[in-house]
Amino acid sequence: MYRERPARLDGAVVWTVTGGRPPGAAAPVLPDGCMDLLWNDGRLLVAGPDTRAHAPGGGGAAWAGVRFAPGDAPALLGVPARVLRDRRADLADLWPAGRVRALTARVARAAGTDPAGALEEAAVALAAEAPRPDPLLRAVAAALGAGRSVAATADAAGLGPRALHRRSLDAFGYGPKTLARILRLRRALRLIDAGTPYAVVAAAAGYADQPHLVREVRALTGMTPSAYAASANSSTSRPSGSSTTA
Repeated sequence: MYRERPARLDGAVVWTVTGGRPPGAAAPVLPDGCMDLLWNDGRLLVAGPDTRAHAPGGGGAAWAGVRFAPGDAPALLGVPARVLRDRRADLADLWPAGRVRALTARVARAAGTDPAGALEEAAVALAAEAPRPDPLLRAVAAALGAGRSVAATADAAGLGPRALHRRSLDAFGYGPKTLARILRLRRALRLIDAGTPYAVVAAAAGYADQPHLVREVRALTGMTPSAYAASANSSTSRPSGSSTTA
């Protein structure tokens, strides 16, 4: 069973997956522009930003995660998002061994009773020690998420196309055009989840027409909108934006 709640970090979500079947058994994890810090079976992992649907493997049945707002995790973890694009990695592969052991021990002490809370405490502590996320990149993500064009977003941010692309790679894992496609997908999937007719979804989410919606959903999720809706309706383990791993 999947549960989530707002985290104490601005824009972040704390989530858990528990139950008898492995994460991802019901549906793939779909791109959402986010990165996650994960806890599973005594391990700390990082889920990078996805550009395509990810089919998690097995692993232990219980997972906990903190899903950060787009662009926030690289400052907290000290790793450019582009390094982790479409990857799931042990934190031990990204940080010095001693630092990972210390953080793992800290989470493990409280994980028996509240793994999600323990992971959240660790993330809050990391955020207190790390540079704050760049507010300019937060504004970029908000503008693209609201459906503004890449050109208008760059102008509002006072960045040229190359500068915006370079900074987006480090913050989001991909350029602003890809991020805009993914955030448009998220708008569309929320409407589909609500049972909105596809023609209305296409217009409201910013697609040229319904065939454009179908092509983009298929390209980014591997499913048609109808197949996605059927999968989402049958899934009780987690929403499609979660970043569980194996």
